[in-house]
Amino acid sequence: MPSSKTGIIGIDVSKAQLDVAVVPAGETTQFANTDVGIEELVAWAQTCQPQLIVLEATGGLELLATGRLTASGLAVAVVNPRQVRDFAKATGRLAKTDRIDAQLIAQFGEAIKPVPRTLKDEATQQLSALLVRRRQLVDMLTAEKNRLSRALQSRIQKDVQQHIAWLEKRIAKTEKELGAAIKASPIWRVKEEILTSAGGVGPVLATTLLCRLPELGGLNRRQISALVGVCPFNRDSGTMRGKRSIFGGRADVRAALYMSTLAATRFNPPIKLFYDRLIRAGKLPKVALTACMRKLLTILNAMVKHQQKWDPQLSQST
Repeated sequence: MPSSKTGIIGIDVSKAQLDVAVVPAGETTQFANTDVGIEELVAWAQTCQPQLIVLEATGGLELLATGRLTASGLAVAVVNPRQVRDFAKATGRLAKTDRIDAQLIAQFGEAIKPVPRTLKDEATQQLSALLVRRRQLVDMLTAEKNRLSRALQSRIQKDVQQHIAWLEKRIAKTEKELGAAIKASPIWRVKEEILTSAGGVGPVLATTLLCRLPELGGLNRRQISALVGVCPFNRDSGTMRGKRSIFGGRADVRAALYMSTLAATRFNPPIKLFYDRLIRAGKLPKVALTACMRKLLTILNAMVKHQQKWDPQLSQST
């Protein structure tokens, strides 16, 4: 077993099992990805007393283990699988098995020290699940509308139209459930009122920020921009000076922020003026819109931090 609070545990998650590795001890083991198996994992991890437990985000398969481990008081970080794969390439690891992946995740945690996540309460988890379901329904609706434009036979067109109507009803019902969940919480209700007081910010972005960006209001403008992925990074090397670009961050938050910023560049006067000024300065529309996304996020961060509704003066000083 690793020494107290010094080891790093890496867990490779699959549908049926959890492969576990410990560094620097080199110990490996395996548990079933079931209620009983995860209870055994938690008991084992508590005896290890690791400094950190690291898992990859695997489309929801990791949620049960993550929740149980975090609830037991252990420090748990969920990382982007792409980061682990890049780490593997950088260290020359080409072989791939579940056990090797668990060891790699543990070594990634030891080298990078990802930040542990805080445990969401049950209400927040339910709200997040509703938000994910809404996104799935919207994606399906978009796909069906694209199919309708290519459907040639009337029978297929009718079938697709019926499915579109059903999806629209389901989306409306999900949005109603989201609104009811927010109104049931006094804290969420206040935050939603603050966020939606800004022009261009509707229920979808407000709900996304509540669920997927709990750090809003607790970080400075640079930290919150980097967390969402709207902070430009340099692409310079030697004499080459490349274009600044954004990447990483929380894609679902960035997608919702993008749509709201599009509306804000039309209906939110300070954001519209900022966008127009950038365009007049010769910036490409996409570059100007990204800058507006960052500005809007910074303003919303300040509004939540100071518990203050939209104020044009605040937008000018941010």
